[in-house]
Amino acid sequence: MDSVKLQDRVDTKFMFRDILLPRIFQDMQKHYRILEVSGFRYSNYETLYYDTENFALYLQHHNGKQNRFKFRSRKYVESNLHFFEVKFKSNKGRTVKNRIKHHEIVKELEGKASEFLVETSGHDPSQYKARIWVNYRRHTFVSKTTQERLTIDTNLTYLDDKSRKTYDGLVIAEVKQGSALDKSPFIALMKKYHVRENSISKYCLGVISLHPEIKKNRFKPTLLYLNKLLAK
Repeated sequence: MDSVKLQDRVDTKFMFRDILLPRIFQDMQKHYRILEVSGFRYSNYETLYYDTENFALYLQHHNGKQNRFKFRSRKYVESNLHFFEVKFKSNKGRTVKNRIKHHEIVKELEGKASEFLVETSGHDPSQYKARIWVNYRRHTFVSKTTQERLTIDTNLTYLDDKSRKTYDGLVIAEVKQGSALDKSPFIALMKKYHVRENSISKYCLGVISLHPEIKKNRFKPTLLYLNKLLAK
């Protein structure tokens, strides 16, 4: 894992039904190792995202703005580790992630989390508040031959103060590479199983799921694909 931290990387995402997982896991064995921590081959993630009152960060993503940020606090449940993270998507299509350890999920942007947000993004922390929880179970894989990390997420659930939405049967897979020119065995597998790339973020899907009135025209093709996928 230390050799593929990939805090500066290129991401490729896929969505498919969990019925495919047994065959995909079988095909992956010769190409990937799975991360195991304290006897667990999965990790439950609890993530709290911050945005403005009118979801400015979501809308920047929706409108295709380059050089955009996401701010979040994350708990790794099994290991009881907490991080505050600033995620940046550059105009070169690269994802850069910076984070600091924290003793708990950050409910209010203050103290060292506030200072870190200013230091890494230049944004004003007072403009942001906790908006939605994004929780899921993650399996993490590392390529045996290339600089690649792969995550497979299931049990995706969104929560806020008023609503809850769970996507039963949905799998979101994300290939994280140092360069898009590297050949990925998993991307080749996705072609084999006729699974196409889909780039909507889990955060954006969560905002749409809990706030259906929000602007979402840009994501309609992906949402139609998702609805068709889950209707099978």
